[in-house]
Amino acid sequence: MISDRLERLVEEMVEKGVHFEDAVVEFEKRFITRVLGRCEGSLTRTAEALGMHRNTLSRKIAQHKIRRRAS
Repeated sequence: MISDRLERLVEEMVEKGVHFEDAVVEFEKRFITRVLGRCEGSLTRTAEALGMHRNTLSRKIAQHKIRRRAS
C-alpha cells in the first residue's frame, strides 16, 4: 500500500535528519520529472496530469532546473 511505503520513507528521512524543505523540494522535482517524462515533454499534458496551471509548471521546471525531453 502506498501510504505504508510513504510512512517508511518519511520515517527514514526523519531518522537521517533530512530537513522538511529539502524533502519537499526533492519530492516535487522528482514527481514533476516523472510525469513530464510520461507526457513526453508536453507542458500542457503534464500540467493537466499534475492538476496545476501550465505557467506554474513552467516556473517550477525553471526553479528546479528540470530538463525537458525534446518533443
